[in-house]
Amino acid sequence: MARTSVCALADLTTNEAKRVVVDGTPIALVLDSAGDVHAIGDTCTHGDISLSEGFVEGETLECWAHGSQFSLLTGKPLTLPAYEPVPVYSVELTDGTIFIDTSVTKEI
Repeated sequence: MARTSVCALADLTTNEAKRVVVDGTPIALVLDSAGDVHAIGDTCTHGDISLSEGFVEGETLECWAHGSQFSLLTGKPLTLPAYEPVPVYSVELTDGTIFIDTSVTKEI
C-alpha cells in the first residue's frame, strides 16, 4: 500500500490529537510541542475507546476513559490498565501535507 495523504499540518493543534481513518484504520495524529507529528493506533487496547479523544502531555497520549497512557514514540502503554501496545505508523511531511502508510509500522 502506498502512503496516503491524511491532512495538512495546519489542521493539527499542538498537544491535541486528531482522529483520521486510512483504509479503515483509525489513527490518532498528534503534533507535539517540539513540532513532531506522531501517528498511533486510535483504539485503546484496554477498553476499545478512541485515544484521539484523550489528553496529550509531552510524548504521551492518555485514554480519557480509564487513564492508560501510551507512548507516542513506541505505542507501549506506560500505565495500567492497558498492557498491550498500539501500533505506531511512520509519518512523512511533504510541502505541509501529512502522509501515512498503514502498512509500515515502527518496531516496538
